[in-house]
Amino acid sequence: MPKKDECLLTSQGYIKIEEELNELKTVKRPQVIEAIKDARAQGDLSENADYDAARNDQAELEARIKELEYMLEHAKIIEEAQDGVVGVGSTIVIAYDGDESDKEEYKIVGSLEANPFENRISNESPIGKAVLGKKLGETVSVDSPNGSFTVKILEIK
Repeated sequence: MPKKDECLLTSQGYIKIEEELNELKTVKRPQVIEAIKDARAQGDLSENADYDAARNDQAELEARIKELEYMLEHAKIIEEAQDGVVGVGSTIVIAYDGDESDKEEYKIVGSLEANPFENRISNESPIGKAVLGKKLGETVSVDSPNGSFTVKILEIK
């Protein structure tokens, strides 16, 4: 069971977060500082909408930087399972309810990297929980908010 402050990331996810953090610190932060400086130069700050907007942007930026730094500080890089068992980092192909013509490919990732539009599902999602630790060819029951269904593991990559 992962610790609460542990952030499960693939190596690609870790790199992606590092790149975003670098972009925010080296590009976005100087832009926001410049916007605040320009707004201050306009005079009275009490009724200066540009100044308020720039300060809000700065607060959001600093919060995101803090969040990314926390993720990297508490990151646990997950290794892809190589032994024929589904684990975090595995890419799987599953068939729904035994119908092998109705199949989907998913990459099992930590919750921070999950993106259903890219078929990257969390290890905490209903399908992720159901297939973790299972082997090729196994059929498992998935309990979801919309009811239960079964999936068969066709491939583990």
